[in-house]
Amino acid sequence: MTDVVTGEAVVVEVRIAQLPSRALALLIDMVVQLVTLFGVSQLIGVLAWNLDGALTMMLYILFTVSVLVGYPVLSETLTRGRSLGKLALGLRVVSDDGGPERFRQALFRGLAGMVEFWMLGGAPALIGSLVSEKGKRLGDVFAGTVVIAERAPRQYGPPLEMPPPLASWAATLELSRLPEGVAATARQYLMRWHDLSPAVQHEMGVRIATEMSAFVSPPPPPGVPPFAYLTAVLA
Repeated sequence: MTDVVTGEAVVVEVRIAQLPSRALALLIDMVVQLVTLFGVSQLIGVLAWNLDGALTMMLYILFTVSVLVGYPVLSETLTRGRSLGKLALGLRVVSDDGGPERFRQALFRGLAGMVEFWMLGGAPALIGSLVSEKGKRLGDVFAGTVVIAERAPRQYGPPLEMPPPLASWAATLELSRLPEGVAATARQYLMRWHDLSPAVQHEMGVRIATEMSAFVSPPPPPGVPPFAYLTAVLA
């Protein structure tokens, strides 16, 4: 486990992905890329009968770079940090502040991965992961990201007490759609609520409660403070 500091100066505990799981996820992604490259090369080979040699070579280079760099960049951008390999292993790439991975960061990781894995055989990534306290490869260092394990068991601390005025409302809640990540963020906020300034308490509470309300129904009674709402839902 390690702590990350969010943009609101709140410390959130996350579990860093272990090297074996990252290696297996990478292997899955590389198989996907190699299969895609094979299919593309076969297609270009069929079309090459009508193309000159220089154009054919240019197409091979273009599609190779597109698959090796474009696949991790697009998949991590569109899925908020999860390629097919990471999805299978329950891993996700996040920013150093715990926020979702951005396109710029995915691009840095993809370009660095081209060098680390495909040109240098993964040696720089292995050395960087072993040396870094958070298991970062060079791409993570340049991009300001870290790979976390989402499926690992979490320690939530003691149960929260239900606010009595909200008990009857909370008994009707539908919570099946509530993502674990949103619930974990809310619990971290509640555990550190007393350490926050009043302005941050309110701002973060409203933001997290708004995010949670998209997955929880029915809505709370009018005038319920964010702290009470989050406490009732988690309790």
